[in-house]
Amino acid sequence: MTEPYPSAPHTPSRRTTLRAAGGGALLLGLGLTGCRSAVSEPAPPAGGADARPKRGGTLTVAVNTDFTPSLLFAQSAQSLQQRLIYNTLTRYDDRLEPQPELATSWEYAPDGRSITLELRSGVVFHDGRSFTADDVIFAVKNLQNPLRAAQLRATAAAVTGFERRGDHQLVLRLAHRVNNLFDLFEFMIITDRHGVEDAFTGKRLNGTGPFRLVEWRPGVGLSLKRHDTYWQPDRPYLDGVEIRVIPQADALVSSLRTGQSQLSFAVPGRNLPAIENAPDLTLSEYATGGGASYLGVNTSVAPLGDKTVRQALAWAVDRERILKQVLGGYGLASATPWPKSSPAYSEAGRTHYRHDPGKARELLRSAGHTRLDLPLLHVNLPGETALAEAVQYDLKQIGVHVTLQPTDPATAQKHLISQSMPALWAMGHSFAQVQPSTLAVSAYPFNEARNTSRFRSPAYTRAVREAWTGSASGAEANALRQRVTDTLLDEAFVIDLVIRGNVQVAAKKLHGATLNKFSYLNLDDAYLAG
Repeated sequence: MTEPYPSAPHTPSRRTTLRAAGGGALLLGLGLTGCRSAVSEPAPPAGGADARPKRGGTLTVAVNTDFTPSLLFAQSAQSLQQRLIYNTLTRYDDRLEPQPELATSWEYAPDGRSITLELRSGVVFHDGRSFTADDVIFAVKNLQNPLRAAQLRATAAAVTGFERRGDHQLVLRLAHRVNNLFDLFEFMIITDRHGVEDAFTGKRLNGTGPFRLVEWRPGVGLSLKRHDTYWQPDRPYLDGVEIRVIPQADALVSSLRTGQSQLSFAVPGRNLPAIENAPDLTLSEYATGGGASYLGVNTSVAPLGDKTVRQALAWAVDRERILKQVLGGYGLASATPWPKSSPAYSEAGRTHYRHDPGKARELLRSAGHTRLDLPLLHVNLPGETALAEAVQYDLKQIGVHVTLQPTDPATAQKHLISQSMPALWAMGHSFAQVQPSTLAVSAYPFNEARNTSRFRSPAYTRAVREAWTGSASGAEANALRQRVTDTLLDEAFVIDLVIRGNVQVAAKKLHGATLNKFSYLNLDDAYLAG
């Protein structure tokens, strides 16, 4: 099987944008007056079309949140470095077709209850130990451990048997058919089975990836150096990577403008116009892994157990204003979690809830309320604070007065996992960019078995399970996905607001940086020109 290079992001001008996502490269409306035209090709490398990759140099990546070892095996805002240190079994291309990484080929059994993996030989960990089938077995079992807080635990748990056929062939046996196994393979990092506890506490991160960890300084960042015996010949080109924590948006933007940093995905949307025309920077947008912003509702807090009240909240929020003012126009106003690249997307679902404060007030009155006072937790970062303030303003217009509770990212994630959120919270979620069933069996806000909203429904569980474990295709599969979407819209325990554009800001001299579907940064082919 041919192993293509990862697809590059597309580079928009000030008035253009293109999204390349699972299912193909798709133009998405931005919810603004008029349309942005598409740029179909990335900018040519510095030095002209004949420029060749250059070896050497250290890339500095600016992030706004620190690495959190306890979240190593969960999808979170701290996941950017995963693919630098570790590999995964496969990776999706832009059509959501799996491509080889540490697994070179695979074959499903006719009944879908097992899969045979051929594993890459000649791969070594940073400490020199050879990669074998035992490392894959451990990786699956590790995600089955509830202490790892891995969102794809349910999919990992469907693997109930392992047949090792030598060092580089492995059969995984499944308790039942699942249609998102390759989501697991791209999500699951292959870590050192002998040092997982050290990794979980940040003491030592030993992987097979293109860079090895030299130092983690809490609050400052990660220092990485080239893995000289990496399995891809002559890769990586870079000597090293410095991941630097810069929490303040102005300081982060300044580091990019002055060249102190050459790459970031953490510039808040409303700060992007200030750098769109910077002469030494380019802006590129991915739908891949961009996720969505949402309003979470704790259904165990009165009166939020009443779906009429939750629906009132959904009608109250001005999604188009959030898109424009908070995200700078990079994204898609949407009442559902699905990007346009998803097979679960529909325009009717996207526009199901619009900004209608009159209807919202009417629904509240019908539920017996004219005023509510509720707390709203949000992550204490500029973009997330702006989102929470926008929601606060809209809810106030219908008589729902919220008190903001700013919280650091790691603590907010722990509240999300432990179901200890207050009445309301505003955060971001992912998992809608891969197989649709993954969202409802994996993402903490949506999990049918145990979600952060404490919402339970036999009908929702049945719809999710049938969509996840069935072998339906075509119209039948669409109908199953639609049942899940209809439940999400009607019950409104998660109120989606906007699909985020995942915006890469990079120095023009940087080429070849890409993201996978889970926003893991891939620098295998990255280089600094000039």
